[in-house]
Amino acid sequence: MKDSSTEKIILKAAIAIFQKKGMAGARMQEIADEAKINKAMLHYYFRNKQQLFEAVFMEAFQKFAPQMNGIFNSEAPVFKKIQDFAENYISFVLENPYLPTFLIQEININPDFADSFFNAHSSPNPISFEKQIAHEVEKGILKPTDPKQLLLNLFSLCAFPFVGSGLVKGILKLDKDSFNKMMEERKSLISELIINSIKV
Repeated sequence: MKDSSTEKIILKAAIAIFQKKGMAGARMQEIADEAKINKAMLHYYFRNKQQLFEAVFMEAFQKFAPQMNGIFNSEAPVFKKIQDFAENYISFVLENPYLPTFLIQEININPDFADSFFNAHSSPNPISFEKQIAHEVEKGILKPTDPKQLLLNLFSLCAFPFVGSGLVKGILKLDKDSFNKMMEERKSLISELIINSIKV
């Protein structure tokens, strides 16, 4: 019988190794060593690295999705939601930098995982936020704006530096610390950019 406490230890160890090495660079033996178990025990809980990575991702995502839905479904004004989204998204990805790249890769190569991800009960659902934007456009509070385009801009501006971190660091000559500092600064820069583009 599998022990939930051992599984949690493995997931914690896997997060540490994935953050250091990424999906491609991580080795099951390293994760076993980090968890202080043997490799056979690790394979008893997770057959392969892919299965382990998906478990790590889903555990992290289950913490992230409710935050996003809390923002989308709150009674806050549109501008506050934009600020909260940028703040929460960037903070979360700074703590879990492997997730955006993994999600994109996995959706492209594993349709079953993509279906389970998007059909999950807790998956981010911005419909109420889209309706709020459309309502405020109709009332003249916001400039004419396609809610889906606004969301796409918000997601893209937050996500791309992490998905393309190697490219960003290379072109801008950033080390890890300077990259993270720049991402912290982007929390306010992104929200200001989006808000200024839609306010009357």
